[in-house]
Amino acid sequence: MRDFLPADKARRERVLSIIRERYRAHGFDEIETPVVEDYERLHAGIGGDNEKLAFNVLRRGLDADGIRAAADDPAALADLGLRYDLTVPLARFYATNRAQLPAVFRAIQIAPVWRAERPQKGRYRQFVQCDIDIIGDATPRAEVELLVASLDVLDALGLQGGEIRINDRRALDAMLAAFGFADDERPGVLITIDKLDKVGVTGVIAELSERGATPDAVSAFETFLTRPQTRDVVPYGEAQIRRALPEGIDDEVVAHLVGIGDAVAAARGAGEIPLRFDPFLVRGMGYYTDTIYELAHPSVSYSLGGGGRYDGMIGRFLGQDVPAVGFSIGFERIVDLVSAGEDAAASAVVLIHDRDVPVAELAAHKAALVARGSRVRLEQRTKNLKGLLERSAADGYTSFATVAAGAAVDELELRPLG
Repeated sequence: MRDFLPADKARRERVLSIIRERYRAHGFDEIETPVVEDYERLHAGIGGDNEKLAFNVLRRGLDADGIRAAADDPAALADLGLRYDLTVPLARFYATNRAQLPAVFRAIQIAPVWRAERPQKGRYRQFVQCDIDIIGDATPRAEVELLVASLDVLDALGLQGGEIRINDRRALDAMLAAFGFADDERPGVLITIDKLDKVGVTGVIAELSERGATPDAVSAFETFLTRPQTRDVVPYGEAQIRRALPEGIDDEVVAHLVGIGDAVAAARGAGEIPLRFDPFLVRGMGYYTDTIYELAHPSVSYSLGGGGRYDGMIGRFLGQDVPAVGFSIGFERIVDLVSAGEDAAASAVVLIHDRDVPVAELAAHKAALVARGSRVRLEQRTKNLKGLLERSAADGYTSFATVAAGAAVDELELRPLG
């Protein structure tokens, strides 16, 4: 959990405003949900490993005896918890407010979430997520809208060259079945496959063997992973998808993925489709049902966001299934890649005044410049004027003027900072 100095805060808000504006341009509406949710909802078995990282809120009114009696039961100790993502709160929000929402609801959520992570570079206990979700649309149109809007955000932030890795949970399941993995062992197998980028083929096969996975299935999977492959660059489409999968995958799943690519290409215009089929993309959340994706950029090795379709989640709160799909940008990761840009107003002025300048004159000068569209800060002259100017420049101010008693605002000489 971090503090942000003024210049950092201004930069973060500038990036957030770009993300928010591009999402709104694509027809999404912003909502807000509480920072806490019911303990049972946060620990309903749909949040994957994030449920283990939730910060829980102790029940009110528990005395020492009550705490000791409930020590072995977290649900008896806590009735609330800080949200660890924005998807679980959105499902509850929709179930609560459905009657007041359109049949197809396009939501923006930009807010902090909390996880009890082990602090390290790129991982924080409090961080901002930028989510867009579409609820009520079971067609691939929803995925296309999310992908196009997210790629548009990347462009608006000046991060050209990004791509989205895409897969389908149904293709993953069919692939594991083709290799011979039993139904009950597939969740554990997927956890291991998700480590492929980190530990490589040898590491994955070794871990599957240690897990006691079906030996013939492990052998078939290893043969598939190590099969000879051409180095030809194949653009996103049916040929690329078929080449990356074993034989026998449902044509409907392949057609679904191809159709998404065609629509994204139509929206993006000329040029290569910024999608890449990845048959081993897993996404750890247990609530994903079919299409899944991750946002990648060539400047970094980690993903900048991701999401997928989670058609079964809202039904847990509503009592009937509602299709839903979402995309989340990892703000903390993406903000560090964005160039500094112009964080200040077009004119940001520091008025440096002597001690004897009347307050009324200073207030009038400041009000006049603010009325003209400038951002204005008053600073009393110090002995170390150079230090004052350097700090002002670091805070995003672009010019300064010295103010003497009795001077008119039009007599102020604005000089550039830096």
